[in-house]
Amino acid sequence: MKSELLFMKQEDVIAAGVLDMKKILELVEKVFYLQGHGQIINPPKTVFGIPIGEEPQSHFFSMPVYIGGDINRPGTKWAAESRTNAKVGNLPMGIDMVILSDPVTVQPVAIMDGMVITAMRTAAAAGVAAKYLAPKDAQVAGCVGAGVIGRTMIMALREVAPSLKQIKLCDLNLEKAQNLANEFKDEIEVIPTNSVEEAVTGADIVATMTTSKKPFVKSDWIKKGSMIIQMSSCEVEGGVVEKAEKIVVDSWDQMKENDLSIINQMVQQGKIDEADIWSLSDIVCGNKPGRENNDEITMFSSRGMGAHDIIIGDYLYKEAVKKGLGQKLTLWDEALWV
Repeated sequence: MKSELLFMKQEDVIAAGVLDMKKILELVEKVFYLQGHGQIINPPKTVFGIPIGEEPQSHFFSMPVYIGGDINRPGTKWAAESRTNAKVGNLPMGIDMVILSDPVTVQPVAIMDGMVITAMRTAAAAGVAAKYLAPKDAQVAGCVGAGVIGRTMIMALREVAPSLKQIKLCDLNLEKAQNLANEFKDEIEVIPTNSVEEAVTGADIVATMTTSKKPFVKSDWIKKGSMIIQMSSCEVEGGVVEKAEKIVVDSWDQMKENDLSIINQMVQQGKIDEADIWSLSDIVCGNKPGRENNDEITMFSSRGMGAHDIIIGDYLYKEAVKKGLGQKLTLWDEALWV
């Protein structure tokens, strides 16, 4: 029996609707809902760096997933990051693929570019958190990092916090911040800066999207009633975590495998109690409260869940079939051994 699958290049993924942030937010929130109802299998990602025995120049991530409920889709995300690409600039730093399988025959049904999916779902996870944890009348956001996730973070925050009037955008490369500000000039005021303190101080929502391995956001800059979003492992100092009255994560099972996580480090050091770290799924499902008053400081930190990539990939695959996008590939004409 012939085995066929759909290959979707990045242009097909875009044509299928991956840039619709409102839809991506809806799909990501559904994952948290299904996670809270025991319908997600999302084991901790496998990570390794190469070359062996040296400072890693490339990292690879394997993220297998099953989404139950009305989705019923197994799949995996194969992700990779290159420090060389980041320095040279002729290729993206991260290059990802999403693979979807049939839940019964286990045949692959689709392979697609996952780079834009990754960028959209990463910011969307923060957006869902902000929907429940950000101040309801947030006016100013302070964003640190004007890269790919910096762009999608602006997209997500504008959707979930329509009261936002200004975004202070910091990057060490001021030109990058200025370019991104120009990109959104007709949608919201974006003020570029290369000062983290300037971007963060006074902000109702603080979001960090960098590759830093050292914390740089100080607790003195965080105002009462604000929300902190940390998309990497250790961008905020321990004092910021201690200042937060609610600490929420996308998946503690994922995060406690990450030795670089400032939250994981503080749990190991006994500075915070693991029981005080909430899953966003509990808030989405109504088992835990979101923001309860205007004065509390809330924090969301993300490790990244492959389930978000798979639910988006499943949606895009179905849209591609409807629209006649992608290219059919044959895995075999007749299986050699059955």
